[in-house]
Amino acid sequence: MGGFFKSSIGRKVAMALSAFFLMFFLIIHLAVNITSLFSADLFNELSHFMGTNPLVQFALQPVLIFGVVFHFIMGFILELKNKKANGVSYAKNNGAANSSWMSRNMIYSGLVILAFIVLHFIDFWFPELNTKYVLGDMSGMHDGEYRYFHEMVEKFHNPLRVGAYVISFALLGLHLAHGFTSAFQSMGSSAGRKKTLQNIGKAYSIIIPLGFIIIALFHHFIHQH
Repeated sequence: MGGFFKSSIGRKVAMALSAFFLMFFLIIHLAVNITSLFSADLFNELSHFMGTNPLVQFALQPVLIFGVVFHFIMGFILELKNKKANGVSYAKNNGAANSSWMSRNMIYSGLVILAFIVLHFIDFWFPELNTKYVLGDMSGMHDGEYRYFHEMVEKFHNPLRVGAYVISFALLGLHLAHGFTSAFQSMGSSAGRKKTLQNIGKAYSIIIPLGFIIIALFHHFIHQH
């Protein structure tokens, strides 16, 4: 296993696998959050399930956190290794087709996204841990109703926070536009499928970030004090 991660191909495959896992998580996360646009009750029910289900909390959540940390650390390692080897970033190694500005600057968009994840944890995950495990409130209730929808709406009152979310998701879209196809190439996808994967990647990199942006803007403008 140690030799696998030491090889260039091994590192790229590991990077791709972590990317697939995180892209799948984004679909699930958006599917849950999008319900807040049309049903506070459904959003609350789904959030309560995700926040109290033992499988989600003690199996999937630790794997998710590991996946996020692993993906970013592996990205930094790939960037440094390739710059040291030939002065060319990891993203450039995929050829002229991937020589866009974003493909040359994946490391920087990754850093911004990482900063956003920290903000997201501060906004939602840390208060959740504090409520459940420090205050000992596992009910998920607020004034007789589940608190999840109320807490999300409160977070999106601040225009600066909403702006940070919008910018971060726009950068996530650019990051995904390159990373989606790159991940499949790292797993040995044939050249004949490249155009199809690029089209799917473009659709994914637009729909997923746009969905999150719509959620933030919707709750900011609809649920003003």
